[in-house]
Amino acid sequence: MITHPFTYQAPSTIEEAVQQLGRTGETKVIAGGHSLLPLMKLGLAQPDGVVDLRRIASLREIRTEADGTIAIGALATHREITHDQTVRAQLIALAEAAGAVGDLQVRARGTIGGSLAHADPAADEPAAVLAYDAIIRAVGPKGRRDIKAGDYFKGVFETVLAANEIIAEIRFPAPAARTGGAYAKFAHPASGFAVTGVAAVVTLKADGSVERAAIAVTGAAAAAYRATAAEKVFTASRGDPKAIANSAAKAADGITALSDLAASSDYRKHLVTVYARRAIERAVSRARA
Repeated sequence: MITHPFTYQAPSTIEEAVQQLGRTGETKVIAGGHSLLPLMKLGLAQPDGVVDLRRIASLREIRTEADGTIAIGALATHREITHDQTVRAQLIALAEAAGAVGDLQVRARGTIGGSLAHADPAADEPAAVLAYDAIIRAVGPKGRRDIKAGDYFKGVFETVLAANEIIAEIRFPAPAARTGGAYAKFAHPASGFAVTGVAAVVTLKADGSVERAAIAVTGAAAAAYRATAAEKVFTASRGDPKAIANSAAKAADGITALSDLAASSDYRKHLVTVYARRAIERAVSRARA
């Protein structure tokens, strides 16, 4: 039960939503509701106002633009992303990450924009968003702002998104030819959150060597991150089992791993190397297919 009073607004455009966001003291945006509503019920969040985005139809679109960019609206649900044919063909690591979120009910209601705005360190989709070098497009009082995924995540539930900005869409550049991706996850048995999740995106040259490797990790640290040491080791290799193992071994380099009842910091680092190897192996296999 939510015991504190608050105003409720349901605008029909994102511009109206931004205006309403600044009208009361502390106003929160709600999309699918799987992050905000539990906090409100527990009394951990007590906003003066709630702005519901669900009537803004344009935020639900998944489209491909003339240059090949795949734009996913902030209100696209995890289920819609999982089953979208373009996403599955071009951004398979994202489709797998979305398909690994929570359970059927959560995937049917929860949204990618809500997940990125909440920035839970154990969320699945941030890993894929990082690995595909996505752009997070936000709208605020000063207009549109494009944020590189690599600059977006800052810490536990912390991003560079301003309090008066709303995520409109997530933009993915068209993957190059001979690109494969994968997402591998060790899920918490009760919540389904990622104790560790790894997204790998690999592009091969015509001779079979690795042209580009992007490896991103969620669940292990205070925020999702790119495993740059692992990427460096794998790039320009032949993508063989030894190179994959060497790369995966460095996927936890330099991080301060989380430690809690689910896993110790040492175990999380071990899981990162195990699931990085699985994700890279699958990504390479798909790039060669």
